[in-house]
Amino acid sequence: MSDVDDNDVDDNDLEPIGASLRGGSSPDGLDPLREVIRRYDLAAKKSLGQNFILDLNLTRRIARAGGPIDGRTVVEVGPGPGGLTRGLLLEGAERVIAVERDSRCLPALAEISARYPGRLAVHEGDAVEADWGALLGGARKAIIAANLPYGAATVLLIGWLEAEPWPPWWDRMVLMFQKEVAERIVAAPGSKTYGRLSVISQWRADAHIALNLKPEAFTPPPKVSSAVVVFTPRSAPQPACTVTALGRVTAAAFGQRRKMLRASLKTLVPNPEELLDAAGISPTQRAEQIPVRDFAKLALVYERSIAGR
Repeated sequence: MSDVDDNDVDDNDLEPIGASLRGGSSPDGLDPLREVIRRYDLAAKKSLGQNFILDLNLTRRIARAGGPIDGRTVVEVGPGPGGLTRGLLLEGAERVIAVERDSRCLPALAEISARYPGRLAVHEGDAVEADWGALLGGARKAIIAANLPYGAATVLLIGWLEAEPWPPWWDRMVLMFQKEVAERIVAAPGSKTYGRLSVISQWRADAHIALNLKPEAFTPPPKVSSAVVVFTPRSAPQPACTVTALGRVTAAAFGQRRKMLRASLKTLVPNPEELLDAAGISPTQRAEQIPVRDFAKLALVYERSIAGR
């Protein structure tokens, strides 16, 4: 994807530093985020992968990037001082369930909770270890929206994509990643960025980049650009292999991506050419050349071969 398109957020889209302070309170009646951060001494921690977005116009744009959220339950990971949280609530989310591991941020989030009684539930803990069913408490299909901590972004995404049973407990994800990761998620076969993450993402969901953000959109500015990716789960991914088999096949194929499949898949089975022939895939192709559907077909053949032993 080009660095400049209709979904880019450029410097003109960002509120000038200090403008919200000069204008008094924010649209939700709470103090501007810069004031909140100063009051609670919430300097972003590099160790937690924190980069905050302080412009509520931008967080509201991210909140609605995947479509309307009016009356919906939204799960947010890593809210920090609450920039996206406030954007979600301003855009009409009925309830936000936020998971935050940084205890320093809890007082700032408590202010938001007091402003929106009954609409924000904050849970202190690590989202990687979260029991999402318990946190949702029987709520219907949720939206996941998050400015993900860079270090945990891929782990969290894979967990949500590998959820069982399928279709999952979420029906939309609006997630921010480093731009490099976002481009891997939506990459097409034949590109250097196409890999395991592309295959699992595109097999189980429709995924597209909705917004590109420059480093200047964050405080502190990271060294890389970011992008918001919207995921909509496919109700019945086809071909209907198991996610476990697809994971094993893609791990073997992309583990030695420069080799032909007849060589790279030897870490999976002794005679890969039998599997490839049954799946209708040339053994001289390389992993980056194989479409998502063919990987799923290969995984299905692999499953059947294991079951027949």
